[in-house]
Amino acid sequence: MVHAAVRAGRTAGVTVPGRLRQRRLDLATTPGRLRLLLGGLVLLSLAWGGLAAFSVSHYAAAASSVVNVREPLSLDAQQIYSRLSDANDAAATAFLTGGLEPAATRQRYLADIAAASSAIENVTAQGGAGSGAAAQDLSTLARDLPVYSGEIETARADNRLGLPLGAAYLREASALMRGTPQVRGMLGYAQDLYATENASLSGTSAQATGLPLICVTAAAGLVVGCALYGGARWLRGRTNRVFNVGLLAAGAIVVLSVGWLCLAFAGVRSDLLNAQARGLATVQAAAQVSIAAQEAHADESLTLIDDTGDDTYQSDYADKQHALGPGPGTLLNGATAAARGTPAEPAVEKAATDAQLWFAAHAKVRILDDNNGHVAAVASVLGTADGDAGQRFTLLSGDLTTAINSDQAVFNSTAHSAAGAYTGLAPGVAVAALIMAAACAWGLGRRLAEYH
Repeated sequence: MVHAAVRAGRTAGVTVPGRLRQRRLDLATTPGRLRLLLGGLVLLSLAWGGLAAFSVSHYAAAASSVVNVREPLSLDAQQIYSRLSDANDAAATAFLTGGLEPAATRQRYLADIAAASSAIENVTAQGGAGSGAAAQDLSTLARDLPVYSGEIETARADNRLGLPLGAAYLREASALMRGTPQVRGMLGYAQDLYATENASLSGTSAQATGLPLICVTAAAGLVVGCALYGGARWLRGRTNRVFNVGLLAAGAIVVLSVGWLCLAFAGVRSDLLNAQARGLATVQAAAQVSIAAQEAHADESLTLIDDTGDDTYQSDYADKQHALGPGPGTLLNGATAAARGTPAEPAVEKAATDAQLWFAAHAKVRILDDNNGHVAAVASVLGTADGDAGQRFTLLSGDLTTAINSDQAVFNSTAHSAAGAYTGLAPGVAVAALIMAAACAWGLGRRLAEYH
């Protein structure tokens, strides 16, 4: 039994290390290297497929968010800002008539209040303001809008009765909307909310068009392609086969996949950048012009309504006129530059001309009002005849509305086209990676079988 144990021990002592040495030495043989190559190429194929699918999902989600979330929220914020400004303008204009205001002006005011209220609800429901200062801005607007409309209704009732107190309520409501040196107004909160949503839109657009991730993904695909080429050359040097069909198929698939991915990204990036440059930029610039013009128009009316001798409203009008331009750094110049080469260009250029005509008509209004021609001044502001201040402002407003609508349509069509370009790409590259891995396994497995 002792001899048997010794023999068993010797046998165990010789056999186990020998097997380990044989396994270690497998890498020095062609079959061992084939196994290593097979495992490496399969893992590389699957890893690239995972990275490519992740990249597509990232870009697709960002592009979809631009179209379906961030841009609608930015548009709602713009509507809040613009509608509140226009409502204040409509309320001031209605007071110039005295007594019962024109039905069209009344409907314009009511439509503005309803649209602003609806937009506030939409942004709140979608969580567009997020948290912090932006959420506080939205909460303040929701709280103050009923207060403002209540004061306007009180002013309207007093005005219809011919009570001077109506003008006081109108000034108070206007101060709530526009703010004072001591207290911030609703338009200030609306402007900040609009800026926040625009910043979010820009950030999401940057994610949808950013280059680093696509460059890394494409480079990884090229690495896989080079690995397949190197593996095929190594295999050719050790076998009598000129081509390995499996590796050739895998190489063709990775080239096609990288090409598909890069072409899709290039198309989407081009569309989104074009949507921003030829659509969104004009919409935002023209909206700023429109809001400033509305505020100036309200100042024009409030100057005529105010009988206290205070020139604050006229001073505000002059500030808005200077901000509108034309001239370097002015709103009209910015809108003209943004609209260049877009469908909105003719309307913006006409707006720049009509703005100057309105400024000239306003100057005549001030001359009339300052020289005991108050009735004639009011008639000009409310008038629709050629050369009246009211007619000039109506033309300016129409130009800006046309510009905003035309380039908003450009953004919508181009951005929606971009968002749909990634459809099917993520599962496509994932399936392609699985086919690549299977092709590598099949092609190298056939070579390994020849050694058995």
